[in-house]
Amino acid sequence: MEGTKYSRPTEPSLEDRMIAETVCSAVSAAGLGIAAVTAYRRRFLTAARIAAYSLVPIGLVMTGVVEWLADTAFSPVAWAGFAVLGVAWVLFMTTRAVERRRGGTRKERKAARAAAQRDAVAPEASAPSLGQASRPAARPEPGPAKASRGGDDDFSDIEAILKKHGI
Repeated sequence: MEGTKYSRPTEPSLEDRMIAETVCSAVSAAGLGIAAVTAYRRRFLTAARIAAYSLVPIGLVMTGVVEWLADTAFSPVAWAGFAVLGVAWVLFMTTRAVERRRGGTRKERKAARAAAQRDAVAPEASAPSLGQASRPAARPEPGPAKASRGGDDDFSDIEAILKKHGI
């Protein structure tokens, strides 16, 4: 066995890389052809966009990203790493969705609840009124019926709006 060359099973062969590079080159050539036809039809903005997209695969081949992907595609450890990253992403997005649904973090909800209890009743409202000074100066005399009805109508609209919003 000294004369035979032994390759590791996780290492991709040269043929795999060459196939990937050939496919990327073909995709780029086809995209540039479609861009040329689109430009011939005088849709230059679309043609430029198609040309940009079609140059990406050949650029990836030239920078070595395709070789790295070919190495990664045949590595079980790399796929396990992608699976772990996927699980982490799903957990992160699930916790964010639950947090948004509840309305913030636990500390924020606790602080909001305490503030709502504290501000539910103003301190002056719970104090007893003892003398003439704390009472209103005088009751306004009732005006004509039409004027009071018009004022009540305005307040009823406002009350309806407030009730609609839960205030």
